[in-house]
Amino acid sequence: MKKFYPIFFTSLLLLANCSTHSFNFDGEKAYRYLQQQCDLGVRNPGSAGHSAAKEFITKTVSPLADTVVSQQFESYIDSEKITLKLTNIIAGFSTQKGNPLLIGAHWDTRPRAEHDPNPLNRNLPILGANDGASGVAVLIHLAELLKQNPPPRAIYLVFFDGEDYGFPGALDYYCLGSEYFAKNLPIPKPTEAIVIDMIGDADLSIPVERNSYRSHPKLIKKLGDIARARGFNQFEQRLGDEIFDDHIMLIQHAGIPSVDLIDFEYPNRSTNYWHTTHDTPDKCSPKSLQVVGQVLYDYIYEKNEK
Repeated sequence: MKKFYPIFFTSLLLLANCSTHSFNFDGEKAYRYLQQQCDLGVRNPGSAGHSAAKEFITKTVSPLADTVVSQQFESYIDSEKITLKLTNIIAGFSTQKGNPLLIGAHWDTRPRAEHDPNPLNRNLPILGANDGASGVAVLIHLAELLKQNPPPRAIYLVFFDGEDYGFPGALDYYCLGSEYFAKNLPIPKPTEAIVIDMIGDADLSIPVERNSYRSHPKLIKKLGDIARARGFNQFEQRLGDEIFDDHIMLIQHAGIPSVDLIDFEYPNRSTNYWHTTHDTPDKCSPKSLQVVGQVLYDYIYEKNEK
């Protein structure tokens, strides 16, 4: 994903209403899925880890979902004169029901660590514990929960490829998988979408992403209400950075109202692990995965109980 600029707004802060409900989403289990991906090594397109990660995700979700589609495509990178072979993986649940919801995350990792503090590392690929593995880990465990408790609406978990291949200073070659998906929908058009990205940060803070607020303000409010009902103060009531991420492709090319849950300050404003070789599992937290996973779980089921 690519960052634009921060915009803030003031709002009345609501007191958190800590829920006494038990947690459905197991952050420790999700963290193990994060670690398993990182154990495969770097997962940028064309690498051995990329092939292994595709196999890992497909084999893990196939026994859980009603349907699994591998959407294969190619993308030519003109500046490097290479063709990337990429795959989106789409796992469907309760697909016979209506009102489909897409929940997506990218599974590829970045081929260059251009923000690394050590100049010698800036052409090395990153491990992508947070920027890559964290969203996938949440989706995989969510798939297990959807298998145990079939959802009351159609759910599509989409693992996007080629999100982070782009080059600094330009938007070209970012979000390749979501762009192809949005232009060639392999499933019924979702009524709405939630993209999760960089949500494993141990110091998790998720402001309202500006494009998301424009696209689907009702969903932004609903997810925030769910988080506050759970006592999750990681979901902030302020507009944060405008981010170019997979949700933009869904909005622009498929007309799907979409939101992006992302913590771009990784881990904070004074220190940066984003697009560096320091994006490793020790910078991530099971609690952060649990917070995001539980909000998604609650939204899937609570929305349809009324």
